[in-house]
Amino acid sequence: MKSKEIRAKFLDFFKSKEHSIVPSAPIVIKNDPTLMFTNAGMNQFKEYFLGNAKPKTTRIADTQKCLRVSGKHNDLEEVGKDTYHHTMFEMLGNWSIGDYFKKEAINWAWEFLTAELKIDKNNLYVTVFEGDQTDKLSKDEEAYEIWKKIIDEDRILLGNKKDNFWEMGDQGPCGPASEIHVDIRSEEEKAKVPGKDLVNQDHPQVVEIWNLVFIQYNRMANGSLKELPAKHIDTGMGFERLAMVMQGKQSNYDTDVFQPLISEIEIITGVNYGKNEQTDIAIRVIADHVRAVSFAIADGQLPSNNGAGYVIRRILRRAIRYGFTFLNKKEAFIHQLVAVLATQMGEAFPELKKQKNLCENVIKEEEKSFLRTLDQGLSLLDNIIASAKGNEISGRKAFELYDTYGFPIDLTALILSEKNYTLDLKAFEEELEKQKNRSRLAAQTETEDWVVLQEDEEEEFVGYDYLEAQVKITQYRKLVTKKDGALYQLVFNLTPFYPEGGGQVGDKGYLKSANGDITYIIDTKKENNLIIHTTKTLPQDIKQTFMAVVDAKQRNRSAANHSATHLLHQALRNILGTHVEQKGSMVHSGYLRFDFSHFNKLTAEELKEVENFVNARIREQLDLEENRTMLYTKAIEEGAVALFGEKYGDTVRTIRFGKSMELCGGTHVANTADIWHFKITAEAAVASGIRRIEAITGDAAKDLLTEQSTQMQQIKHLLNNTKDPIKSVTDIQNENSELRKEIEALKREKASFLKAELKAAVQEQNGVNYLIQQVDLDANGMKDVAFQLGGELGNLFLVFGAEQDGKALLTCYISKSLVEEKDLNAGKIVRALGKHIQGGGGGQAFFATAGGKNPSGILAALEEAKTFLD
Repeated sequence: MKSKEIRAKFLDFFKSKEHSIVPSAPIVIKNDPTLMFTNAGMNQFKEYFLGNAKPKTTRIADTQKCLRVSGKHNDLEEVGKDTYHHTMFEMLGNWSIGDYFKKEAINWAWEFLTAELKIDKNNLYVTVFEGDQTDKLSKDEEAYEIWKKIIDEDRILLGNKKDNFWEMGDQGPCGPASEIHVDIRSEEEKAKVPGKDLVNQDHPQVVEIWNLVFIQYNRMANGSLKELPAKHIDTGMGFERLAMVMQGKQSNYDTDVFQPLISEIEIITGVNYGKNEQTDIAIRVIADHVRAVSFAIADGQLPSNNGAGYVIRRILRRAIRYGFTFLNKKEAFIHQLVAVLATQMGEAFPELKKQKNLCENVIKEEEKSFLRTLDQGLSLLDNIIASAKGNEISGRKAFELYDTYGFPIDLTALILSEKNYTLDLKAFEEELEKQKNRSRLAAQTETEDWVVLQEDEEEEFVGYDYLEAQVKITQYRKLVTKKDGALYQLVFNLTPFYPEGGGQVGDKGYLKSANGDITYIIDTKKENNLIIHTTKTLPQDIKQTFMAVVDAKQRNRSAANHSATHLLHQALRNILGTHVEQKGSMVHSGYLRFDFSHFNKLTAEELKEVENFVNARIREQLDLEENRTMLYTKAIEEGAVALFGEKYGDTVRTIRFGKSMELCGGTHVANTADIWHFKITAEAAVASGIRRIEAITGDAAKDLLTEQSTQMQQIKHLLNNTKDPIKSVTDIQNENSELRKEIEALKREKASFLKAELKAAVQEQNGVNYLIQQVDLDANGMKDVAFQLGGELGNLFLVFGAEQDGKALLTCYISKSLVEEKDLNAGKIVRALGKHIQGGGGGQAFFATAGGKNPSGILAALEEAKTFLD
């Protein structure tokens, strides 16, 4: 059974059980501060389980793309080493939001596996929660009794809290779970060891395929459990593992989910899969990781140096490193796999086809960048080896190579072993643990339980229409962070405060009590459908009615910048072409940032044209046309632009200024004239095929114009109040150019005189002409003299040292005849000498240079240079 058919059968089966089939949520999570990525099928339904929103239907099913790089059985560094764990995977799932419970979930799971897919029930085992004394939970007798009617009792196994009690996090909805495991070993192996003895023992052919979670408790901050008023079902079945079972394979990677990618890797690298365990692991790593990275990029997460972007970069770099080390691929190639992936999975996940070019270009650029890093790291590792006093390399230096330059530690260890060096791995791990502890402490937060003051079904947002409103606090909790200490998070019955989202920052402002006391709101975010207002203190009487007041100045500036991003988007599509798509944005009160797809740097003329287009729309004084309840399909039909990586419901909000129409939940000006003026301050590349424009509007634009006017007056004053400052500056530049030419001529003349003196100082030893001396020349001067002397003298070995601007310079020149006859290498020599000047360098065998921050070490470096003649 092909994987496409398996996916369709699952969705059709639960459709027949009156489930609504919903699309996969993006793999990148934008409005949940507790998660970076969707790591389980239930993530998009958390607000229903928490009771913060009501679903349109109580029965739901889907296939969800997930990303896991840590947690149970799934450390990133282990993926590829076995045949059934992955970073990115599909999770087939069905949910009940307060509808059916254990009986239906268990019976339908069994029916699907044995009747629909016809998996032999003799190959199946199930686990049931055995209870836990710490939580005062008894065995899940209800699930056990249901299973007894379906499967032989000796195939029902009891599982502990680790395996059979599922929790959303340290706090929140949770409950016992019942897992279904399958044994796909040969009959001979089954006869030797019963399958039940291998369940949850990490056996590659006795694996869990479906987890049925019975959500019936709420984990409180103090660790206690409370019964939920409504009970829910959350199931997840590994699509890749199910394909392995249905296709009679012993490995997920042997199924049609991975084989197209593996075949392409074989073609590109010339390495056959299944011949060598080391290269097999590399191929599995690359096949797995290109899926994770492509899906993340297609959903709007570009590789970067922090947060979710860092995770994606780390995954991709791991794949590149495996190709570099074990498949001998020294050039970019992983991007070529995106086309195969888009063809294979584009029907189920159309975003892969739509963003195929973006994925290819971003991955290719990342590959090139990291391959350059590897080259740099190899050179730095050579310096570390050259300066080593024994055969053991410092773990601290290896950590610096890893932490500062991104050079993989296992590659360091591999290279050292090849050169008969060892690595102080213990010291490296100590440094790594210190870094992890620093990160943990920086990110450490403690969240107490919500204190509910009054029940409220929905927290209404009124901020589109009002900046002030009378509110009641419905619930609050204490939040303790390492950075800020104790904070409080408040939820109101209604709020005018806009929560961070869609690129726009959250509102700030204050609460005013009846007696005039002020509580400042320092941030507003959205979490699981709750708008959360952060304060440093609690109001004295939290049960009274407050006046909630948004900082109007900050809001209006943010609104102006947000509206400007819409006009900017329209301008770019008009001027550069309709290939331009928004790839991200950040809207602050002070400035805006807009990322978009385009493959060339914008010219000065194009930037001016974009500015003029936006400012023309501002001068037109276009009124805001807003529709808060438009059907998504109708909005798209009318030409509304849906933004990259966003998930939309059936009903959307549309924003229109003239011909610019977008789906957007942010705040906007009532008329484009309120933006006042639009000024681009920067344009640069973010990634291959992605450009970024930064701009300002309103007060910030006024301040910039005032500052530029002041600077112009100061420049005129410095130029003796000239009427034509451009001409005056041009004259100064021309004069400076002539002076530089004269200085260069004087330097060459000085070098020519010095060359004659240096040539006279050349000595001879065993047929080698050598000159090792400190000189008063810059880097170019040393190079010129070295090559001139090399042209005039045969068998020349030359090392110069010089101090320039407080720094040390070394230059080494060796005649090519000596390089071959004496096995001398200028690059290795300057790297060895670099330790004296606290620096490093490199170059070719016949010419190399080094630089360092310790000029006092030049004489010692020159002394050691003489030893290379021995």
